[in-house]
Amino acid sequence: MASSTERGFGSLAAATSAGHAVFAFTLVALGILGLSRGDFAPVWQEIPDGVPARESLAYLCSVVYLGCGLGLLWQRTVTRAARMLLGWLLLWMLLFKVPDIVRAPTVEGPYQSCAQNAVLVAAAWVLYAWCAADSDRRRLGFLVGESGLRSARLLYGLALVAFGLSHFAYLQLTAPLVPRWLPSPVFWAYFTGVTYLAAAAAIFSGRCARLAVALSALQMGLFTLVVWPPILAAGANEFRWSEFVMSWALTAAAWVVADSYRGTPWLALTPGALKLHAHAAIKRSA
Repeated sequence: MASSTERGFGSLAAATSAGHAVFAFTLVALGILGLSRGDFAPVWQEIPDGVPARESLAYLCSVVYLGCGLGLLWQRTVTRAARMLLGWLLLWMLLFKVPDIVRAPTVEGPYQSCAQNAVLVAAAWVLYAWCAADSDRRRLGFLVGESGLRSARLLYGLALVAFGLSHFAYLQLTAPLVPRWLPSPVFWAYFTGVTYLAAAAAIFSGRCARLAVALSALQMGLFTLVVWPPILAAGANEFRWSEFVMSWALTAAAWVVADSYRGTPWLALTPGALKLHAHAAIKRSA
């Protein structure tokens, strides 16, 4: 007879499919990249040089992502890997991201940085909510199951709010990134910011949430494939490579969150319908 963890993983694989695999391999790649550099992978480059034991922390960070990424790919370790990844990312956000917001609450930049980490947290949370073992459900019920899934989605929605506002706050940086073959770059900078905010509203209201999250993940993917390759081809540097890697990681994480809505009607117009499908999906994984 299959264990609860094995049953949970079977449901997880059916629910997230390619998104789960892409996210796991992305973590593996980030871990390898960090170890090969002897420094933080590009997505964690904002850690200042003055942090105590920074080099050791960089290696530890890379090992965690490599180990968790591999763990998410194996049936016997998926629960532990998801739990560890969620805890690590939450701790990282509380120690290195939230304090920047507290120090400068009226500056948008720290919110943007925290939101990037929050998208990764949301993906890890979705995976943990899906594959939690019976012991996790007894001890950490608020983190798993339907409650955990709902919290992960709301966190993702908050991240989209920060992304949307950053397009307005940093228009002078966003508009030049629009490919030259698209007319009116300022329009596209505003448009993509509005779409992030609209997707967040859909998540919070539960109306058309599946469609909104899927489109937000698609938009991140288009940024990764359409915006950054031409910029890198024109002249790659550390900053541009970091932005490309971050965009890739965010796309993979958003894909996981989008997959969590599988089985939900694309145009569900009532929050009750969304809750019903989430409950049914979690019940199947138990």
